[in-house]
Amino acid sequence: METFYYIIGGILLLALVIAAFRFFQGPTAPDRVIALDAMSIILTAGLVMLALVFQRFIYIDVALIYSILGFMGIVSIARWMEKGI
Repeated sequence: METFYYIIGGILLLALVIAAFRFFQGPTAPDRVIALDAMSIILTAGLVMLALVFQRFIYIDVALIYSILGFMGIVSIARWMEKGI
């Protein structure tokens, strides 16, 4: 089972690197916002994986709060980009 966690961790790390590359190299602002949203989702999945690995299920609560705050942040950035705030 430990090998499974290493594989999933590696996949999440690779996805985070790809999203970070798009965030820093994105030619437009919407590309950067989408990359930031993707990084937020990947980090939430990482927190859930840590909860499973360490069997500390309080991390799932932290992941839920982090995902809600990330969603609210992305929505506010999207509204600001459309000049709706």
